[in-house]
Amino acid sequence: MSSKILEEANRIMTICNACRYCEGFCAVFPAMELRRIFTESDLKYMANLCHNCRGCYYACQYAPPHEFNLNVPRTLAQLRLHTYQEFAWPASFKGVFNKNGKVVAAITILCVLLLTLTSLARHGSSAFFASQAGPGSFYAIIPYPVLLVLFSAVGIFACVSLWKGMKNLWRATEGKAEMFRSPAYNLRAVWDVLRLRYLEGGGDGCNYPDDKFSMQRRSMHHFTFYGFLLCFASTVVALTYDHALGIAAPYAFFSLPVLLGTLGGVSLAIGTIGLYRLKKLMDKEPAYAEAFPMDISFIMLLCSVTISGLLLLVFRSTSIMGILLCIHLGLVMALFITMPYSKFVHGVYRYAALVRHAGEQIQANPVRKKP
Repeated sequence: MSSKILEEANRIMTICNACRYCEGFCAVFPAMELRRIFTESDLKYMANLCHNCRGCYYACQYAPPHEFNLNVPRTLAQLRLHTYQEFAWPASFKGVFNKNGKVVAAITILCVLLLTLTSLARHGSSAFFASQAGPGSFYAIIPYPVLLVLFSAVGIFACVSLWKGMKNLWRATEGKAEMFRSPAYNLRAVWDVLRLRYLEGGGDGCNYPDDKFSMQRRSMHHFTFYGFLLCFASTVVALTYDHALGIAAPYAFFSLPVLLGTLGGVSLAIGTIGLYRLKKLMDKEPAYAEAFPMDISFIMLLCSVTISGLLLLVFRSTSIMGILLCIHLGLVMALFITMPYSKFVHGVYRYAALVRHAGEQIQANPVRKKP
């Protein structure tokens, strides 16, 4: 990592720590106030604690055009992107962050082609474009063993890579193991995540997409986050139906997996389209431009997954079910493969930073029992 990035982050945090006008704006500033000097590990920790709400930028008297030129959101976003590269596992894949948009597009196309060509080679074009209906019709397009092997492999790879990346971050920022294992610190971090506390601002929202206070970004994040969780729950229930109860997909519209997936898909579509719109409208000055391709490619891939899933639900009894199934599953596979090298990592790393933040704040401000 360039020492210039760390030097700039250190300069800004030192000035902010002397000023403290933004005290209480977000989690970064209470963490800053516990320190007098900022080590490299401190700065990387605080970069991942930043939620990019931008309140500090628009409130700062030393922001551009002032000669101090303080731009906290952009500097921490730049440092944050470098931590994604530094802590990526395996390390040889860290270059994916540099050309994220092109790499994600290439992997997505390859995944869709792999599934489509596998199906065509096994069943031929007549079966591929024939109308399929009833339990097990998806397996008539892509055989069950192929799905099981491919998605088990990419799922395990994504989980291991994300876990290793988070451990690298925790170790490099000198986090303590007992802090990460603490139920109290984890519960507070989970609560902060579930409500997106640090996108609330002082109650009026963050300064996004411009200098006005708005809850739009928080709302779109909530649509995306809870939509993703509902889709994940749908997948788990469907797996239970298939493997434990012996009921093969596709399922009836009013079945639990389909209801969860439909609600999650609609929520994800609203959230990702909303985030894309805000990203296009946002003030570019507090942003780090080199992160745009990664942000946009992740939003578009996630949106494509949910739109293709909803289309598959609507047309699953028609002759285009085969191609829609290959496109949807190809997009899902690409999402899992690129997860550890995409914007998705910000959720994992920020959670780790929030656990440490909860630990620091509870230790610094213990609740004293009345005598």
